[in-house]
Amino acid sequence: MTITELYQTMLSEMGPRHWLTAGIAPAETPWEILWGGVLVQNTNWRNVDYALTNLKRATRFEPQALLQLSSADLTALVRPAGFYTRKVPTLQSLARWTAQYEFNLTTLRALPADQLRQELKALPGIGDETADYFSMYVFHNPTIIVDTYLRRLLTWLEQPLPRQYMAAQAQLQQSWQPDLATAWEAHALVVDFGKQVKTTADFKASFLAGQRLAL
Repeated sequence: MTITELYQTMLSEMGPRHWLTAGIAPAETPWEILWGGVLVQNTNWRNVDYALTNLKRATRFEPQALLQLSSADLTALVRPAGFYTRKVPTLQSLARWTAQYEFNLTTLRALPADQLRQELKALPGIGDETADYFSMYVFHNPTIIVDTYLRRLLTWLEQPLPRQYMAAQAQLQQSWQPDLATAWEAHALVVDFGKQVKTTADFKASFLAGQRLAL
């Protein structure tokens, strides 16, 4: 099957994920997506929830308010998410970066996608996957997020991806360049599938058993 056929099959079998309307991925505000995307690294979402609750109470997720906090106070707020010695500087750098654009999301969304991604990647603690997540869910640039769920699915479909992130993404983009709504939905489908289908045995019992992807 082609990647388009894979998407259509998953959408037909699983139904729309409704992440946007359910608030699963984007959260309450775009700023919460940014802070949550940093805090979730190397931990589970339950711990992130505690940290985000603290941040919301202290800052209402506003980047201006976050920058007014001392490093010690910010550390105390996000400590439940762990790895705070790395995450606090990343949160501060991310907030300072948005300050260069007067905290204006409209201005940031108007930046060329490649420039936006390069600037995000230049911040400490922001890797390829996180940059793409922010680019798509906060700044509304369609992309393909090459995460563990996608890699595992494509391996089961006999189309393993290159180990290097950008090479893997480029290979996929040669065959598929979805619009924003489709990119959102596709990522949600892959993640939800991956949360349910965790082993090779699970996959062999799934609706995709026996299928092969051709890029």
